[in-house]
Amino acid sequence: MKTLWKYTAMALLMGAAGCTTSKKEEKISEPKAEEPLSIILMIGDGMGVPQVSTAYYFGNGTPNFSRFKHIGLHKTSDKTHRITDSAAGATAFAIGEKTYKRAIGVSVDTIPQETILELLQKQGYQTGLISLTTITHATPASFYAHVKDRDMHEEIALQLTSAKVDFLAGGGKKFFNKRADGKDLFKVLEDENYHLDTVALSKTDAGKRNAYILAEEGVPSKTEGRGEFLGDATALALDYFGQNGKPFFLMVEGSYIDWGGHAEDAEMMVSEVLDFDKTLGTVLDYIEAHPNTLLVVTADHETGGVSIGKFYEVDESTGSKREVPEKVSVNFNTDQHSGELIPVFAAGQGAENFQGIYENNEIYHKIRQAIAQKKP
Repeated sequence: MKTLWKYTAMALLMGAAGCTTSKKEEKISEPKAEEPLSIILMIGDGMGVPQVSTAYYFGNGTPNFSRFKHIGLHKTSDKTHRITDSAAGATAFAIGEKTYKRAIGVSVDTIPQETILELLQKQGYQTGLISLTTITHATPASFYAHVKDRDMHEEIALQLTSAKVDFLAGGGKKFFNKRADGKDLFKVLEDENYHLDTVALSKTDAGKRNAYILAEEGVPSKTEGRGEFLGDATALALDYFGQNGKPFFLMVEGSYIDWGGHAEDAEMMVSEVLDFDKTLGTVLDYIEAHPNTLLVVTADHETGGVSIGKFYEVDESTGSKREVPEKVSVNFNTDQHSGELIPVFAAGQGAENFQGIYENNEIYHKIRQAIAQKKP
């Protein structure tokens, strides 16, 4: 995939220090008692404990994962399969109940269910979604759409035009302007008061909703030259929400950790984990400066059955192996999803609720619990 990516240089974008525990000197704002709790949910698609572990073996310095004090594990199985997919996994986070594989925002009997994003919109929250894949892909779609199958991209895009999400960043242009029904959904978004950019992460318009849909399908992977899109889009969203001064719900997906697992491509997987960790540093710095915020970091499932093992050099002439003690290898057991327990990292107000081992749909209820605890 060869795409020219142009990013507008903006002082408002907060640069994340990759895999480091250094913290910015920012003025910490003390929340008023009556202010609702803002929520940031970061999903490293396909990211199990082995993927997190690669940040410790391949990154420079201490990974930002080490900054968490509250850590748990969740169980991923859905209602129809012991080994889930991103649609059922993200829907469990979004609606608070398990459903069938491939479902988007619907119950096991295909009835649409209100998502956490839609619930918080009714309570006056700003909302945002960031993904490296098409913005109609399973994970982001599960927070605003309601369809029986994840591959209904054109219907999902149509539902997005009326979902009133305040900040969008990702790919998927072809599902908006190259549709079978001939509709131009970009025009619909502009009619719905969106500042729309299909070329670059331009400066947000504080008086409008903002949508950045920058690729025909997904944006490039790190190994294809993506650059700092994930961190820049996240910083841009946080700045936008701050300008409007209302609580917000933001979901950020590191999509290609999963794709690296499916491809059994260790370089791709590791580079995506490191990029996710770098973005995590930006968000953790924000949490420390804005304590009236809850950050939850998890994944929908693990991909690749990954393990971290010994690294061997092989003598091509003799076939003999020699262990290299200062290196490790990334090994794949499969090119599919696995049934591993998935880590949950939490920081900020209500983070203590996320310790222990529980079902994936409990993350929805724990977020709501944290919001309720904050209310006077």
